[in-house]
Order: sequence, then structure tokens, then C-alpha cells
Amino acid sequence: MIEWTITLLETIAIVSAFLGTTLITTMFVVALRRLSKKLPGMPKIPKIPKLPKRKKNQIQKERRTDTMSKEAKEGVTFNDIFMFMIAVPLVLLWVGFAGFVIHSGLGNAAVLENIEAYTTLIAILGGPALLIIKDALDVWKQEQAEKTAFYKIKAQSVIDYNDTVLKQAQEIESKQQDQEHKMESKK
Repeated sequence: MIEWTITLLETIAIVSAFLGTTLITTMFVVALRRLSKKLPGMPKIPKIPKLPKRKKNQIQKERRTDTMSKEAKEGVTFNDIFMFMIAVPLVLLWVGFAGFVIHSGLGNAAVLENIEAYTTLIAILGGPALLIIKDALDVWKQEQAEKTAFYKIKAQSVIDYNDTVLKQAQEIESKQQDQEHKMESKK
């Protein structure tokens, strides 16, 4: 059982090292591209060619929201890297180790004899993991509150727009009737 656990941990370490190396290499290439754009003397780093886009049958008029969404795009921030490199693996390790201890404790009496050491390790991993989970939930709650507020404002603006359109249509119809009455009275 211990050899299986060691093999599993070695595999996780190798995969994590590979993913970390890939991420650091990607960040390095992106930084070099940005630097090469800013400095005129540096050689340009070629981009990976993309597949050609399909041409649309009709040319669509670009909407204002399309340009707004292009402007609102954000790059990868330090917090994003922190979450994917440290926070996510820590939480997964904590949950996985706790599940492993529970599973092993049910079938192995040796685990129950060393349960204090295991619970100490779970507690050490659990402190930061719980803080990360709490912060993630707080961010999620904030996003939901912002969405709710946005939809309330959007719904109110739709109601206001419909009221305005209705009033405008009534005014136009009223003016048309007044004009028709004036034309009939002149005849």
C-alpha cells in the first residue's frame, strides 16, 4: 500500500513539474514577445500560425457591444497564476489526502494507530486550503451580486425603454390624428 502511495505521489510530482515548466516557458515567451514589440532593436519572435478563418457570406455590421467586449479583455494576472500554481493544487492535495486517510483508516489498523500524525498533516494543509476556498466563495458571491445588480438595472432599462417607446408611439398617433382633423377642417 505504501509503495502504491509513493508511486502515486511521484507521478503527481512529475506531472506538476511538467505543467509548471510548460507554464513558465509560456510566460517567458509571452514576455519576450511583449518586450520585442516595445524595443525596436530586438528581433521579432514569430507567432504560431493560425488556421485561416472561414469567410462569412454576409458582412455583418459590427455592434457596439463587440468593441466593448474586445476592450474589456484582460490578460493573465499574477493572481491567476497564483491560483493555478499554488491554490488549486493545495486544495486538491488536502481533499485527496483526507480522503486517502479515511479510506485507508477503514481497512488498515496501522493507519488508526498513527491517526494523530495524519490529522496533524490534514490540519496543516487544511488551514490554507480553507482560506483559499473561503476567498474563492467570497469572490463567487461578489460576482453573483454584481450579476444580479446588472440584471436588475437591465430589466429596469428595458421597462423604461418600452414605456418611452409606447409614449412616443401614442404622441405620434395623437399628432397624426390632430393633423388629419386640421386637414379635414380646412377642406
